[in-house]
Amino acid sequence: MNDAMKAATAAPLPGFDAEFHSLDDYIRVITARIWEGRQIDSIARYYSADCAVITPGGTSQGVDAVVRGTLETLQQFPDRRLLCEDIVSAGDAHAGFLSSHRIASTMTHLGDSGPGGFGSATGRPVLVRTVADCVCIGNRIVHEWLVRDQGAMALQLGSTPQETAGRWLAARGAPSLPLWQPPAPAHWLDPMHATPGAQLLADTYRALWRADLAVLQRHADEAIALQLPNGQAAVGVAAAEAFWFGYTAAFSGAALHIDSLAELVEPGRTPRVAMRWRLVGRHGGGGRFGAASGQAVEILGITHAEVDHARGRILREWVLVDEVALWMQILGR
Repeated sequence: MNDAMKAATAAPLPGFDAEFHSLDDYIRVITARIWEGRQIDSIARYYSADCAVITPGGTSQGVDAVVRGTLETLQQFPDRRLLCEDIVSAGDAHAGFLSSHRIASTMTHLGDSGPGGFGSATGRPVLVRTVADCVCIGNRIVHEWLVRDQGAMALQLGSTPQETAGRWLAARGAPSLPLWQPPAPAHWLDPMHATPGAQLLADTYRALWRADLAVLQRHADEAIALQLPNGQAAVGVAAAEAFWFGYTAAFSGAALHIDSLAELVEPGRTPRVAMRWRLVGRHGGGGRFGAASGQAVEILGITHAEVDHARGRILREWVLVDEVALWMQILGR
């Protein structure tokens, strides 16, 4: 039976419209309708009326806010495309499905915005990565965590994350902390029964924030491929150590919270892990973000990784942190 026949005979996704046969299918189709198809009105069909969207810059509530945010983005970047790199999924129809959707967006800065956006149109092309973690129940997204690499956008548009943060801070004010976190079903995060790849990634991050950076030599492949904040790409354990030294030095003593953890193992593919995490502490300086400000910070991050079970190694890692929002916290309240 070919793929088309399999799709035609597959059972519908429980609780969802009959056209959807998997969570992967649901996320890809509705994303294409909203963004590529410009069916902005369909947001009300696929998001719950009281959906909370949590970003590093704060939380919005309700479907009207999702519509408004989509229109504001398209006003600045009218040719924006959302290209799916991967979807890591977990859950079930009873407790809800989790979709961790990694997106590469191509766009051109063609529209002006006020001081709370990216300013006057530059005409520059932009490539930016985003991860959207969505809880999906009954054909609707009921919670969403969205992390976009806005530092990469700032750099491609001729600014820096710190400069952009200063402008946004003046226009918007600092993000309110703590970031609101609705509870996640327990089976998405069960440290006692985590799958091997999920356990490997979680244990690595826990060790990093105990200042055990030697964990990277134990758990990272020697040729680990890294996609890091601000659009940075790097290869190798030394590059991973340099990046994490910059964070652990800047936020020494911060507490790591792993809020969601899922692994997807499919035939013929490398196992993939999605992990949403928060770092809560203060900016102590001495690292990636300059002299100590003493400001309270809460970093919302999402990491995707591909792992080798047999060797217990992380092969590839995508670390999503919005350093513009982080700089807004560091620069002041």
